[in-house]
Amino acid sequence: MRRGPGTPRPRPAAAAGGRRENNGKRPAKMGKNKGKRMGKTAKTTKTVARRSGIRVADAAAAAERAAARQEAEEAARRAHHLKELSFTSGAERALEELVFGDSLHVEEDDLLRCLAGPQGHNDPERETLQKDSSDSEVENEAKGNLLTKKPAWVDEDDEAEENVDMTHRYRKDFMKSDAEKTLTKKKLKRRLEEQFQRAMGGVPAWANLENRKKSKKTASDSESDEDDDLLRRTGNFVTNSESLPRGILKMGICLPANQERFANGRLATVQFHPSAQVVMTAGHDRSVSLFQVDGIKNPKIQSIYLESFPIYKACFSVDGEYVIATGTHHRMFFVYDMMSGNIIPIQKVRGVEERFLRSFELSPDGSFMLVTGTSGYLHLLSMKTKELISTMKVNGRCTASAFTPDSSKVYSYSKEGEVFIWDVRSRKCLHKFEDEGSLEGKCIALSKNNQYVACGSASGVVNLYTTDACLKERRPKPVKAIMNLVTSATCVTFNPTTEILAVASREADEAVKLAETLFRFLKEGTGEDEPVTEVKALEL
Repeated sequence: MRRGPGTPRPRPAAAAGGRRENNGKRPAKMGKNKGKRMGKTAKTTKTVARRSGIRVADAAAAAERAAARQEAEEAARRAHHLKELSFTSGAERALEELVFGDSLHVEEDDLLRCLAGPQGHNDPERETLQKDSSDSEVENEAKGNLLTKKPAWVDEDDEAEENVDMTHRYRKDFMKSDAEKTLTKKKLKRRLEEQFQRAMGGVPAWANLENRKKSKKTASDSESDEDDDLLRRTGNFVTNSESLPRGILKMGICLPANQERFANGRLATVQFHPSAQVVMTAGHDRSVSLFQVDGIKNPKIQSIYLESFPIYKACFSVDGEYVIATGTHHRMFFVYDMMSGNIIPIQKVRGVEERFLRSFELSPDGSFMLVTGTSGYLHLLSMKTKELISTMKVNGRCTASAFTPDSSKVYSYSKEGEVFIWDVRSRKCLHKFEDEGSLEGKCIALSKNNQYVACGSASGVVNLYTTDACLKERRPKPVKAIMNLVTSATCVTFNPTTEILAVASREADEAVKLAETLFRFLKEGTGEDEPVTEVKALEL
């Protein structure tokens, strides 16, 4: 039966259970096809496994090729590095091997021979270097054989001498004639040294380098000798004073220190230079004078005049290069530079509200200047900038103050007889004690070895304390009370060796007493008829 183009194809009838009826042949055919499909699946699995093995082998081969390539690059890099090292010197290679330990056959002798370079050169400079050196023999051998290197270039300006214009207002005083309009630096330096020596009365010991080296060498030798003596013998090592003889001290009046220029007014200050044989005088005649003390003529070195400035106090700086002077009725003060000859006025210090600046003290280390103000104020200034650092206040009115030898503390003496101890760094009051029997404080001094504190009162009594007692007790007992003055004790000072304590009063003639710190009064008699008039300043 033919079907038309739109006639659907007839389907066979379904058997019971939904299966087709095909005389039992259909199920057999289906089992055969299923077996074929399972065989194909097994073949596909084997193919995939075979291909995976190929891929793993390819990856391993690629990794091996990459490792080989990296090893080749590393070998090439090492070869290049060795090629560069071949151009370095044998000394550098030996040094690298010795430091990094790559070679066990390189020793110090081989390294020194490499550093020494070619032998056979007899250089006198190398022989001198080898003889003068204080190092070991191996180092001397290496240093002696070193070849001197020439400079890469020579600057002609370094060799040329630079001329200095002497017509400048700061250098006009160094001109000896109008023709010296220019000087070389060496000549100017020599002229400055000459002026300094004239001002100091010679070359100070601290400025002479050769003497300093010799003194250090002799000091070290003497110390070693003393140590040997201490170890070799036994006995009493306590000896008498080298500066003070035994028994009564006899003193005589020498030629006046200011013989060549007596002051026209009352002297207010006299002080010895810290390092030179020079003494300074200053007073109400508005002048500061320097004299060389030789005991024969005492020639005058220099004098400066401060117009309309009667001097209340003048003092050398610690290094001895400056003089600080305050006036009797001024808020300003002057600084005289002895090296350059300049007089520097210091106008009103910012922060210091005082009508007058009179009494002051300088710290032993040269860092601070302590100005005693009114109403108990103490103004601490910087010596470098002359500016105010801090202000301290005591109860009542402060009459005197003093630094400790290490510049770490300040002792201030009030009019009520109390002594305040200040810490310079923190500006705090560490302790306060009362001066025994003091009705009004006048002056205070500390010994150079920081062992004693001397307090002078208006009753003329000078109490001597130990610093340990002053720092611990509120009412310490004086070790000794000096009651030989019948007027106010206005001056008190120790000598540099702390063996003599000098006290004086400006309110009576011949009111000067010297006492040993071992509490033995010394004889002040001069053996001459010339009396000692009113004492204004005292210096040992």
